[in-house]
Amino acid sequence: MASEQDGPHAETLHGRGGNRLLWPDLPDGLRAEIESRLGSPVVAAASKAGGFSPGLASVLRLADGSQVFAKAVSSAPNPISPSMHRREATIAGRLPASAPVPRLLWSHDDGDWVVLVFEALTGVPPTLPWVPAERDRVLAALTDLGAALTPVPPELDLPPVDVLDEDFSGWRGLLDRPDPRLAEVDPWAAGRLADLAVWETRWQAAAQGDTLLHGDLRADNLLLTEDRVYFVDWPAALVGAAWVDLVLMLPSMAMQGAGDPEELLAGHPLARDADKDAVTAVIAGLAGYFVSRSLQPPPPGIPTVRAFQRAQGLACLHWLRRRGL
Repeated sequence: MASEQDGPHAETLHGRGGNRLLWPDLPDGLRAEIESRLGSPVVAAASKAGGFSPGLASVLRLADGSQVFAKAVSSAPNPISPSMHRREATIAGRLPASAPVPRLLWSHDDGDWVVLVFEALTGVPPTLPWVPAERDRVLAALTDLGAALTPVPPELDLPPVDVLDEDFSGWRGLLDRPDPRLAEVDPWAAGRLADLAVWETRWQAAAQGDTLLHGDLRADNLLLTEDRVYFVDWPAALVGAAWVDLVLMLPSMAMQGAGDPEELLAGHPLARDADKDAVTAVIAGLAGYFVSRSLQPPPPGIPTVRAFQRAQGLACLHWLRRRGL
């Protein structure tokens, strides 16, 4: 019998929906180049389902018995995807060895196809809906991640959170260009649009800090091994307050069954000294991003991302009401 996770809302629950390429889908010449760099033929490839990338994301088993994790994408399914891989190659190659991240072995860029090859870790993503033991383990690991990446490693010249201001202006955009569908998404948000837009203007100052942030943490960007939690997929990294990654992650955790984000935040070491209004401003900015994006057509090659964004936006709005906004 199929579980609820395999029903019509499975893609939203799990955070997946990119049309993944498989190893045989890559051009013959590119596969030959990858195998040449690896020094051994690929004999098996296991695709990873999580996430929204329209490219390859597979563990490759080689004839010599070794394994690697490979990501590859071209501009064909989505014109932005190669630039994301290029940025991740730059960032992942300079992350400190002490950080709980998989090691980038090498990358390849022919101007269209971009390939990243990482060490293959023996682990699994979190169980969804979240189970308490794994949830608590991940939240504890997030504290360690913040400590390992504060201050920002000097070899990484990354922008501050300010670069997200265009993304985190969703409420202001809806105020300037009203969309009647907002009332269908959430009547409370439609009625409080002006207030939400004001709160949104405060997020930049609120989120400043000196920690290297992942910027896109959710269950499909985590890998749990026997003794460690690894944080994967780093193209969205930037610099800000250590608690920002926690706040950005909690809405997806809430909609995936982890519990009340306000309670999870209140008991977390990263949020111990965070100003209440600063946190509210960041949640407001995040809510505006998710809700406004959910009203747009899906990007090429990523058909289910809008439903996932809407679910997180609704979780943010519930959280804002919980905080008394």
